[in-house]
Amino acid sequence: MKFLLDMPVSRTLVEVLARRGHEAAHADELGLGRATDQELLERAQRDGRVVITADLDFPRLLVMSLATRPGLILFRGGSYSDAEMAGLLQRALEVVPPEVLARSICVVDREKVRVTELPVGGAAPR
Repeated sequence: MKFLLDMPVSRTLVEVLARRGHEAAHADELGLGRATDQELLERAQRDGRVVITADLDFPRLLVMSLATRPGLILFRGGSYSDAEMAGLLQRALEVVPPEVLARSICVVDREKVRVTELPVGGAAPR
C-alpha cells in the first residue's frame, strides 16, 4: 500500500511502513508542508495513498464530501511518542485488511481500532 503522512505525524512512520513493505511519504518531503487538508486529501486520492494523521478535520472533510477515497488512519486520544505512534499504526495494519483500509476511516487509540467505511452517511456515487 501507499501512504501519505500528514505534518503532525512522526517521520519515523515512513521507516515503519517501509519495513512492512509499504511505500510512504511525509507531506513535507512531497512539498506539501503548507498544503491545506483538502489539498492533501486530493493528492492522496490522485496518488492512491492512504492518509495518516492526527488532525480531526480530515474525517469531517471526507464525511461532508461523501468521499469513497482516500482511506484514512486517524490517531486519537492524546499526544503519542514516536514509539507509541508506531505501535498504534502496526496494530491498525494488523487488524484492518488493506482493501478495507483503502476505503475507510480507521480511528486508532490506546484502547481500540474503529473502522467506518466510506462514504459515511450516504450511498456511494455511481
